[in-house]
Amino acid sequence: MKKTLSFLAMLFVCLCAMAEPLDDNRKPVISGYIKDAQTGEMLVGATVFLRENQSGVTTNTYGFYSLAATPGDYTLAIAFLGYRTIEKKINHSKDQSLNVSLEPDVAELSEIQVTAERAQDRIAAPQMGMQKLQAKTIKEVPALMGEVDAIKVIQLLPGVQAASEGSSGFSVRGGNPDQNLILLDEAIVYNAGHMMGFFSVFNNDAIKDVNLYKGDIPAKNGGRLASLLDIRMKDGNNQKFSGTGGIGTISSRLTLEGPIVNEKTQFVLAGRRTYADLFLPFASKERAQDSKLYFYDLNAKVSHTFSDRDRVFISAYLGRDVFGTEGIEMDFGNQTLTARWNHVFSPVLFSNLTLTGSQYDYHWNISMNDASGFDWKSELNDYSAKLDFNYYPNTNNQVTFGVQSIRHNVMPGLVKGTGTSSMYDEIRVPDTHAWEHAAYIENTQKISERINLRYGLRVSEFQNIGKGTHYSYDNNYEVTDTTEYASGNIFNTYWGLEPRAGITYVLTPTASIKGSYSRTYQYMQLASNSTSGTPLDVWYPSSPNVKPQIADQFAVGFFKNIFNNTVEMSIEGFYKNMQNSIDFKDYPNLLLNKFMEGELRFGKSIAYGAEFLARFNLHKWNGWVSYTLSRSERQINGINNNKWYLSPYDHPHDCSVVVNYSHSKRVSYSANWVYLTGAPATFPVGRFESGGNIVPIYSDRNAERMPDYHRLDLSATIRGKEKPGRKWQGEWVFSLYNAYAQHNAWIINFVEDEENPGITKAEKTYLFTFVPAVTYNFKF
Repeated sequence: MKKTLSFLAMLFVCLCAMAEPLDDNRKPVISGYIKDAQTGEMLVGATVFLRENQSGVTTNTYGFYSLAATPGDYTLAIAFLGYRTIEKKINHSKDQSLNVSLEPDVAELSEIQVTAERAQDRIAAPQMGMQKLQAKTIKEVPALMGEVDAIKVIQLLPGVQAASEGSSGFSVRGGNPDQNLILLDEAIVYNAGHMMGFFSVFNNDAIKDVNLYKGDIPAKNGGRLASLLDIRMKDGNNQKFSGTGGIGTISSRLTLEGPIVNEKTQFVLAGRRTYADLFLPFASKERAQDSKLYFYDLNAKVSHTFSDRDRVFISAYLGRDVFGTEGIEMDFGNQTLTARWNHVFSPVLFSNLTLTGSQYDYHWNISMNDASGFDWKSELNDYSAKLDFNYYPNTNNQVTFGVQSIRHNVMPGLVKGTGTSSMYDEIRVPDTHAWEHAAYIENTQKISERINLRYGLRVSEFQNIGKGTHYSYDNNYEVTDTTEYASGNIFNTYWGLEPRAGITYVLTPTASIKGSYSRTYQYMQLASNSTSGTPLDVWYPSSPNVKPQIADQFAVGFFKNIFNNTVEMSIEGFYKNMQNSIDFKDYPNLLLNKFMEGELRFGKSIAYGAEFLARFNLHKWNGWVSYTLSRSERQINGINNNKWYLSPYDHPHDCSVVVNYSHSKRVSYSANWVYLTGAPATFPVGRFESGGNIVPIYSDRNAERMPDYHRLDLSATIRGKEKPGRKWQGEWVFSLYNAYAQHNAWIINFVEDEENPGITKAEKTYLFTFVPAVTYNFKF
């Protein structure tokens, strides 16, 4: 790691040499924060622009900006989508701090003008495969059972597909769901699903913004191959006490926020709970009356501003699912805790220190009788420290650099008999421990009016440490030796260089072409033999037997805005080559198997395709149309006779249409339609009789397909009348999921026909016909 830090220090010196020297002759700097005037929320990605010299920057993830310019008189313009653009006349002769508050803009025409300015920024930005969603956008999309869901919305974007019907798991550009890094206020979330994945753990009322990076991940993040989903919680309202909430078909929620004592300290507290279990006592069957079925989650955040130089944020998440019936109970959930300290060293150097803790665990208890009772536990804990810097040497360069360390502690499974005459002995899959370190540096550089670059390097290192047990395997994946390692003993190390680069060539003010390359390493994997995932899935680290997965992704795209920037169009092509890809042998044993590494097989995989996206914001109409044409294939030694086969997440055609229509200030309508090619599957294609039994003959791995998937969702929103002085505002949302009742296949089983013995028939299981929902939302 010392060599890594030394290398990055040398690279940082080189980058600084490209910029203006840090001396008394440097250009004076305007710096500060951009925030919402009504709530005090910092605005991420707001544009700060000098009209006279056509130079500008965007605020970082904490709303901070730094802009250098030669002394003189300027017009400073500050813009953000959905807010009134502000222009200030300034005399710029020395370093100055300028914090700006923007007023939300409800006038539709003004909002389109702001959209146009922001759209031009996206044309020039050297970033590809990145999609940004605000809580307002997420709220407009029709939702399953009326529960607004950020992950369900990103599944409507190009290159992103749901892992299965209704699931919160998602695949990005043909990758596995575990290849997505999901962060909530920079803490890792390992299981983002509630209710077996039908709902996500993210309460939209507590979310400020959502950013999805598809492959072209910034150098400050790593550890996954496919994508980064970066979700930021609200900071809270420092101007007044306020609340939002909703009462829906399946759940209710309430969010409270406001200042504590004064505007320097603020909080946000959000809670959500389902109440299907409240109706179980009215069920006709006695067993159902004693059942449990609910989830809950809680988001909390407190922030304090000591000065314009120092700010502290502490945020937490707690979520739990509980299922139970007579003698059987299961619960699982996530907990995260994040503490961050922003410090401004100078107008050109911003730092953020982040400490996080993350836990995912599940518990399964069976107590039907004394002999068969058992208690099953599994737990994963992460502890992380990260120090990031933003350095602004001049208007043409923005440098980010930093270091991070994560400690992984995994208890894969512990089962103990609970009765005095239990038939079960204690079964414990050995715990695993590891360190994951990284250091990075990246620069976004404006070469000319037409050319923008982004280039950087991440260096990662992974260490397996004791106390631990290592199993050696032969060529037949049989255990040949066992080695025990003492606590703290490092017994295996991997490391890798992860370069990232992007370039934009601006053809016209409304058109550009972009290219990017990225290499990513993944050291933590998920053991699951189901595409939809289950709470019993287990994360496991790289080891002497499991090399880290590596992906090299190349992408190129054309971006064009039309109709005064109110319609944004893009087409991106990508090619992803992956090494050390992992799949499971036929009929693997993944539950409570301490020799699970012997169930794994290794090889290579590729994914490639083209993505089309058209966003529009035309007066009363807004939304997007996306289409993806892609292929995802694997070649794994020991599987499918070593021949190439389709990934379980190969969907050649994927189309989504999202349309929102504002009929009036009080009434709006939304609709989305989804179509995608059915997922690959392994089905029986023949049979033979042996000893009076029918034995199926299966196809090659993933050689068949499930039926194609499609559905239409609708919603209507009716808002209450606005009256002067009224603090309470309410709205009714009526939604219909799967409006034309398409019976999309969830599982297909092959069973013997009862009327014609000896004949095998396919039997389809589907989850939903049409699902209506009613939600009442309010704020005060």
